[in-house]
Amino acid sequence: MPTIISQIDPHSPAFAQNRAALLASIEHLRQLENALLDKARAAKAKFEQRGQLLPRERLSALLDPGAPFLELASLAGYKLHDDKDGSAAGGGLIAGIGYVSGVRVLVVANNSAIKGGTISPSGLKKSLRLQQIAMENKLPVVTLAESGGANLNYAAEIFVEGARSFANQARMSAMGLPQITVVHGSATAGGAYQPGLSDYVVVVRGKAKLFLAGPPLLKAATGEVATDEELGGAQMHAHVAGTAEYLAENDADGLRIVREIVSLLPWNAQLPPTPSRAFAEPLYPIDELLGLIPADARKPYDVREILARLADGSQFLEFKSEFDPHTVCGHLHIHGHAVGVIGNNGPITPKGASKAAQFIQLCDQSRTALLFLHNTTGFMVGTESEQQGVIKHGAKMIQAVANARVPKLTVVVGGSYGAGNYAMCGRGLDPRFIFAWPNSRTAVMGGAQAGKVLRIVTEAKQLKDGLVPDPKVLDMLEQVTAQKLDSQSTALYGSANVWDDGLIDPRDTRTVLGFVLDICHEAEARQLQPNSFGVARF
Repeated sequence: MPTIISQIDPHSPAFAQNRAALLASIEHLRQLENALLDKARAAKAKFEQRGQLLPRERLSALLDPGAPFLELASLAGYKLHDDKDGSAAGGGLIAGIGYVSGVRVLVVANNSAIKGGTISPSGLKKSLRLQQIAMENKLPVVTLAESGGANLNYAAEIFVEGARSFANQARMSAMGLPQITVVHGSATAGGAYQPGLSDYVVVVRGKAKLFLAGPPLLKAATGEVATDEELGGAQMHAHVAGTAEYLAENDADGLRIVREIVSLLPWNAQLPPTPSRAFAEPLYPIDELLGLIPADARKPYDVREILARLADGSQFLEFKSEFDPHTVCGHLHIHGHAVGVIGNNGPITPKGASKAAQFIQLCDQSRTALLFLHNTTGFMVGTESEQQGVIKHGAKMIQAVANARVPKLTVVVGGSYGAGNYAMCGRGLDPRFIFAWPNSRTAVMGGAQAGKVLRIVTEAKQLKDGLVPDPKVLDMLEQVTAQKLDSQSTALYGSANVWDDGLIDPRDTRTVLGFVLDICHEAEARQLQPNSFGVARF
C-alpha cells in the first residue's frame, strides 16, 4: 500500500503558531473539565459524613484498574438551562465505555455531587444518546443511581420525552442486553422506574430509597404517614417487595456485587475467537497534528497530512485521486482495522459527491467501516456547480451515507458547514460515534456570510416596500447576526448541545478511533439472545 509522504515542516514558524493556538484550545477544555471535578470534590466531606463514595469514586471502584475508559459527552449542557457558570456540565451524568470484570460495558453514574444529580433537558438528551450507543454496539449497561430526578424547573421539557428512556430500557432487555443498577441513594418517581426496568438491581442498606411518592407527597396525597424505610428502603425492597435482587452493606459492597454479576455472565465467552491484529505505528508523531492545523480557519490544508498520522504505517490507498481534488477517499488501517476514509480538502463538488457516494457503496459492499473527517464549507455553490447537478449528486452522497450498513465514525477536525455536515455523516445521519476537536466549528454557514445574507435580504425587502434603507441599521443587523452564528458554531457550543459524543485532544484521535473500532467489530460479531418483552421482575 502506498505510504503518505508528509510535506509539513515541524520546525517552521507557521507550525509553531498553529501548535500554540490549538494547545490553547485544549488547555481551555481541560480547565472546564477540572472545574467540574473541583465542584464535585467540594461535596466530599458531605458524602464521607453519610458513609458514601463520591460518584467518580464509585466509577473508579467499579472499573477494572488500568483498563481504558472513554468518557462520553462530558460537557453536555455546558452553560445551558440553569448551568450559569459551567460547573453543572454533563447533564447530571458521568458516563462512558470501560471494562468491568474484563467485559466492555457502558457505565452511567448520576453525578449526585452536583445539584443532587438532577437531570436537565441536556441530561435527558445525553441519556437517550447513551442508550442509542448501547443498543447499536450491543453493550451491557451498568448504572450507579442516586438522583433527585428531573430538574423541576424544566419538567415540561423532560416529562414527555423522558418516557423514551424507559421504553429504551425495556427494548434493551428484550434485545438481550443486560442492565445492572446499583441504587446508592434516592431514586424517586420516574427515577424509581430506571432500576425497576433494569435486569439486576443492587440496593445499599440504609441509603437506597425507591418509591413513586416519597413520605411528604404520600401524606399530602393520601394522608398516610410512613417512614422512608417502610415506603421504599433497601431492606424493604430486598425482603418484602422483591424489587431488588441483592442487598449491599455500603457503596463499595454494591460495586463488588456488580463486578461479580458481570463476571458470572458468559458475555465474552459467547464471542467467536478474535484474531490478534498486528499493526505498525504511523511514521509521523501524533503530536504533529497540533501544528499542521492552521490557526486561521480560512487557510486550507491537506487532509492527507492528518491521515499520515492516523493510519497504520502511514499507508493509504487513495480512491480516484485524479477525479476530484476536494474530496479525498481511500483505504487504510487503524489499529489493524480496515477503514474507508472520506476527508475534505475544500467544498464538496458534484464530482466529489459522486466519487464519495460510489466509495461509500463499495465499503458497504465489502463491510468496511467508514471514517469521515470534516473540514468543509459545504457543497460548492454557483451557476457552474448547479448546472453540473450538485443537488442531484449531493443527494446521492447523502443517500449513500444514510443507508450504509457498516459502522460510520465521524471526527469534526475543522469546519462542518451547511449540507456538508449532512453529507459527511454529521449527528443527524447517525454515525456510530462522533467526536470533535476543540478548534472545530459546526453551523449552517459562517457568521460573516450569514450576516451579509441577512443584510442583502433585508435591504432588498425595504427597497421593494418603498423604504430607504438605513446603512447604520443594516450594519448593526449584519454584525449582530455574524456574532450570534459565530458564538453558536464553536466546538464547545456543539458539545453542550450533544452534537458530538465528546471533544477530544487531536493527539488522542488515533487511540480513540482504535478503541471504538474494537467496539464496533465486537458488536458486529456478537449474537444476542433476544426475547419478546425483556426480563420481568416477578
